[in-house]
Amino acid sequence: MKPRSAENAAQAQAVWAALRPEDRAWLLTVAAQAGPGGAALVGGAVRDALLGVTPLDLDVVIPDADVAALAAGTGLPFVFHPAFGNATVTLPDGRAADLVRARREVYPVPGGNPRPQPGSLTADLWRRDFSVNALALHLSPAGKPTLLDVTGGLQDLRVRVLRPLHPASLREDASRLVRGARLAARLNLGAAPELLSQVPDALDMAPRTPRLWAELKLLLHEPRPGRAAARLRAWGAASLLPDTALLDALDARRDAGATLSMNAYAAALLHAAPDPEALAARLDLGTRPAALLARALSDTFYPDGTPERELRALLRPHAHEPLTGKDVLALGVPPGRAVGEALAHLGSLRRAGQVRNPDEERAALKAFLATKAR
Repeated sequence: MKPRSAENAAQAQAVWAALRPEDRAWLLTVAAQAGPGGAALVGGAVRDALLGVTPLDLDVVIPDADVAALAAGTGLPFVFHPAFGNATVTLPDGRAADLVRARREVYPVPGGNPRPQPGSLTADLWRRDFSVNALALHLSPAGKPTLLDVTGGLQDLRVRVLRPLHPASLREDASRLVRGARLAARLNLGAAPELLSQVPDALDMAPRTPRLWAELKLLLHEPRPGRAAARLRAWGAASLLPDTALLDALDARRDAGATLSMNAYAAALLHAAPDPEALAARLDLGTRPAALLARALSDTFYPDGTPERELRALLRPHAHEPLTGKDVLALGVPPGRAVGEALAHLGSLRRAGQVRNPDEERAALKAFLATKAR
């Protein structure tokens, strides 16, 4: 068994090696310019590197230096956010990296925005949501990497469990429950007892936590939204969303190779919602999901592989694909106005339930043409 110091060094090197070469170079520059406290790569990048996933998002905590001056010193475009003392730097490849002054946070009102206060790197790690997101790779000004684990995140990562850092964590910020479900689904993590015991608090605070709706919208952008929604159901938080069975079905279609955007998942949620307009407003979905849903429920023809066709197969499993203008022409209808009349006639028969498949549509069209010929 390796001594703890040797194990830490090996893990630090593993995280460092998992980073892109250009990211390593940028982090070394930041650490060298950040003063005696150096810089620390924290959160998802460290977690993902330890799981063997190439980190893409860079969240860097600066214990001592002036963040705005440090961002300017990188020579890269950046935006400074004075409320939290953060700077978002645009890397040469277009990705965004966050430079964050080490802080602690207090919640004057549960569910509201936290109030930042100056803090140490350790305090900054303890303010985070889950232990697996509180790991840090500290870089000294000379560039020496050290892995920091002040919350027990390494052990939780080994056993693949998601554990909140504080007894009131989900009451202070109920959006953490949804963020946890997204993370658990993506990385196949289980829920610690401490998380499950806080679910009732999160549900109690959900109506007073505006950030929760933003997290639910982000859930629809996950690689498998149905899996994230299933985590919420399993944890006793199914009430946060309408029936999500359609999300599971869309996951299965995506696994089978279908190309499905966030709008398809949002349309499925709207279909299950008692008040689709209210849900669309809360999730800030815009108009596209509702329009996609309307098209999927219509009788208009859409080719295989389109989101309209994929959704229709789930929402109207017994519906048949209607005849198209090309089909009508092939049955002898002359081009022009007569095609539109024939399609309108077939549409009225479908809505009345008088035709149930393409063969019945063809027979009905022939009868319709015969009456027109008299």
